[in-house]
Amino acid sequence: MSLDPNKIKEYNDHFVNLNGEVFAGLHYLIDMWNVKYDENQKYIRNLLVRASEAGKATVLKVHTHHFGEGHGISGLAVLAESHISIHTWPERHYIAFDIFMCGNTDPDLSLNFLKNELKPEKIKVKIIKRGLVKT
Repeated sequence: MSLDPNKIKEYNDHFVNLNGEVFAGLHYLIDMWNVKYDENQKYIRNLLVRASEAGKATVLKVHTHHFGEGHGISGLAVLAESHISIHTWPERHYIAFDIFMCGNTDPDLSLNFLKNELKPEKIKVKIIKRGLVKT
């Protein structure tokens, strides 16, 4: 559900108008199973930055927390255009991502980056238009 830059009218508040629908942005809820990644904070921070940049977003701050060996990492990239978060469960070989982007960004590019980087055996993606206003 990529946003076509030729069909978007951007407002000063970063809401978008896509084919007559006005909304804050797209929020991707992503579940990945059997992924390949390094269970360390430096790798996760770098992954969040690269995914953000792939989606043409501006990274303001990245924070991660490691819950101890084998207990996963949670992380958040705060973006000028919203956020990308990650929560890992290494014992279940599962990762959950949220990608919420508004303005002139492309969350599909972030999603594709994560798929190519992590190579999940199974993935489920739900896309929500946040702040949808009837026009």
